Order: sequence, then C-alpha cells, then structure tokens
Amino acid sequence: MIPSHDNPREACGVFGVYAPGEDVSRLTFYGLYSLQHRGQESAGIAASDGVNLSLRTGMGLVSQVFDEEDLAFLRGHIAIGHTRYSTAGGSLECNAQPIVVQDGYTDSPIAMGHNGNLTNASLLREDLEAQGIRFESTADSELVAHLLAMAPAGTWEERFHYVMRRIEGAYSLVIMTRDTLFAVRDPMGVRPLCIGRLPDGGRVVASESCALEHLGIAVEREIEPGEVVQIDSSGTRSFFPVAPARKQALCTFEYVYFARPDSRIEGQLVYPVRERMGAELAREHHVDADIVIGVPDSATPAAIGYAGAAGIPYREGLVKNRYVGRTFIQPDQRIRDAGVSLKFNALADVIEGKRVIVVDDSIVRGTTTPRVVALIRGAGAKEVHMRITSPPIVSPCFFGVDMATHWELIGANKSTEEIRQHIGADSLGYLSLEGLERAIALDEDRLCNACFTGKYPINVQLQMTGLESATRREPVLTAAEGPRLPDRP
Repeated sequence: MIPSHDNPREACGVFGVYAPGEDVSRLTFYGLYSLQHRGQESAGIAASDGVNLSLRTGMGLVSQVFDEEDLAFLRGHIAIGHTRYSTAGGSLECNAQPIVVQDGYTDSPIAMGHNGNLTNASLLREDLEAQGIRFESTADSELVAHLLAMAPAGTWEERFHYVMRRIEGAYSLVIMTRDTLFAVRDPMGVRPLCIGRLPDGGRVVASESCALEHLGIAVEREIEPGEVVQIDSSGTRSFFPVAPARKQALCTFEYVYFARPDSRIEGQLVYPVRERMGAELAREHHVDADIVIGVPDSATPAAIGYAGAAGIPYREGLVKNRYVGRTFIQPDQRIRDAGVSLKFNALADVIEGKRVIVVDDSIVRGTTTPRVVALIRGAGAKEVHMRITSPPIVSPCFFGVDMATHWELIGANKSTEEIRQHIGADSLGYLSLEGLERAIALDEDRLCNACFTGKYPINVQLQMTGLESATRREPVLTAAEGPRLPDRP
C-alpha cells in the first residue's frame, strides 16, 4: 500500500434498512457506497428474510467486495451493512463486519455493525473470556455483540439496559435479529446516526444523512444520544435504556473532516460550517497573498470561505487523483519517492510566481504536509502560507479515530514555529478552538474537543492513554508515513 496521508482516520460507516417488499441488499450496497469515505478496509452486509440470516463480508472497497451474485444471495426484508477502517483490532479479515453471534436467550443469530471505540474493551474482554466466551475477531465490536447475546432474559429494553450500563466509549450501532432492526447511539452522542422513511413506510438508518439522500429517502431526524430505535412488523418505537450523558460529546472532527460536506449533523449542513471555519481562519491569521487554494477535497469549502473573508481570489491549485486508493501492490523506490504527487498534481500555470495560501484541515504527525508544501514550491510558488482549520492536535483519540500516540503527535511535541520550520512553509496558522466553535455554532458542552485539549468527556483507562513513565525518551519525529483519513470518493 502506498502511504500518502497524515490526518486522523475515521473508524466506520453503518447502514440498516427494514423494508418489506424492497430489495434491501441493493439499498444497503448503495448506502455503504455513499459511506465509503468513512472506511476503506473492509465491507459487509447481513440480511434476513425472517427465518434465515445471510452474510457476506470481505476486505477492500464496497465495489470490490460485492457483486450481483452476492446481492442475490442476501435476500430478505431486513439488512444491515458496514464499511470499516480499523482502530481497535487491526486490519484483518476476521474483523470485517457485520459480526454475527448466537443469542443465548432465543438461540437465533444476532448481527451487528459498530462505528466507534470502547474505552473499557480490555476489561470487558477479560471478563467475557473468564466466562468462557470464545472470540472470532480481535475487534472491540464483538464484545458488544456477545454482551447483548448473553444479556439476561427480558424485554429488549431490559437487555439493552444491561449492555449499555457495561460498555463505555463511543458507539453507533446497527443490530439485526431475524425479524427486528435496532439502531443505537451512545449516551454521549460521539458518532452521528440518523433515520429516514421510505415512501411505503420502511425505515432506513445510516451514519450520515448523505447516504439516505442519495437513495431519495427522506431524512426524519437524528437518533438521540442514549436512544435505541426498534423497527419490526409492529412499527417503530424508541426507548432510552440509560439516560443521555450530562455532557454531550459529538466529535468535532465530524465537521472538520469526517462527514461528507453534503451531510447534515445536528441540523447543520456540513459544507457551510467548513466555509465558516475558513472565514474564521482568515480573520485570525490574515496574510497578504495572491491566491488561496485548498487541499482537496475536505479543505475546499474552507479555502473558499477563507478567500471570501480575506478578499483574495480562490483558485484550484491542486488537482486530486480520485482513483488512487487502497492497493496491495507494493511500490518500488521510484513510486515511494513520488510520494504526495501520486495523490495530487500542482497546477504550475496557476501557482507560478504567486504568494499562495494553502488551506488544509489538520496536521497530525507532520509527515505529508512538508511534501504538499514542496509540491507547491516546485510548481513555482513565490511564498507558501499554510492555514489549518483546526487547532493543533495534542492528544490521541480513544473514541474511534486513529490519531497515533501522544509521542507521535507533532502538535504535542513542537511549537507552532517549530512545526512551520518542519513543514517548510513561510507562515503557519491554526484556527483557535474558540474560532472553531464559533464556526460550528454549537455549545462547547455538546462537543468532544479532547484531541485539542486533552480533556476527555469520560475517564479513559490508563493503558489506553499510552502514558509512559517519566523516564521514557521522546522519539524523534521523522518523515515516516503515519495513519491518515481515508480518501474521499
């Protein structure tokens, strides 16, 4: 695989549908296709006709995993789907979801897809293994499935109460039995989850509203933190097995990068939020320049917002090769040396002789940004001014985002001036946390900003924080590639 990224990477996208009379597997396939940006390592669909549950999973993109034969096999009126980027568990075929376990109460299958990370996973795994549970995967998601399967007999509300009292962290779940679809969101609301209605009354749930709108499905609302929505032949009902957390913790990076710009989160279209980030950035870090460009695709709205607020023309100075994605072909040295230029091409006719402001969403390890700056300088830029639409990332995430360790985060170990020198820019400006919150227009107590502040919405296990003894030496930051967000389709 050709490494070319240096941003945090999102965990997963989930999709579920209950729609008698519809081709639910095909709906789920296209729903996952719309959520491909949330995970590119594996994909899977489970379907049920009320009697039999069928499953197909595989490594790779949604379009690589499924064909017409698979969709014909996945028959029924209920389906759930999942597209994954690994955070907990690693990139292994056994970790592809949905996960299927046997319900200890009804002796029937339960399928589940999970977006997020559990912060008490190691303790739960030890406890379940002591009770004789054998795990088929290394992912923390399987813990949730087993807990639900072994929950004491009772109503579904009682069983979810048992599970949600035991698990901690971030989770948006789609769960399917032979005859019922469930959608579950954790009490903090870290990851988004919404629900829509088909014309004939069927229901669809998805990580983002764009997956519903692509299919012409009306979005009804977002599922509330701590809520479980149950959909079956009797209709739709919702309940709150545990109370929503006192402090909500929607991940700020959903607005900064993760969500597609055509999705709505907390009632807001993401695109204008990113434009406002750029405008705030221009007010905080103005510099005289000739053009503003964005690093495609996530930073494009912010670059447009910056240009408008600064009164500087916006131009497309970088062109992205949208067909460069996951590959198992090993690069030779010449390809390794090409680095970022495989992903982007700089337009010399636009850039040459210009003072250029470059807008991007984040810098994590500081490994790719120097190559972007060098690419723009190589196209003849007179000056390169880097502007970032988020504050410096100083703490790792334990809620479903791969941001590397504290010791690998350049923002935690270098000053802004040292980072500027490291990336080779003429100036560097980060959006302040206050500016970011103004752009998002949500109260601070409804957002998780832990990666910027080190203040987590719940206690995390000491072993998860990666805290080392005071005797550990800090490693030298190099240009070695690190994890980053998956490509946008």
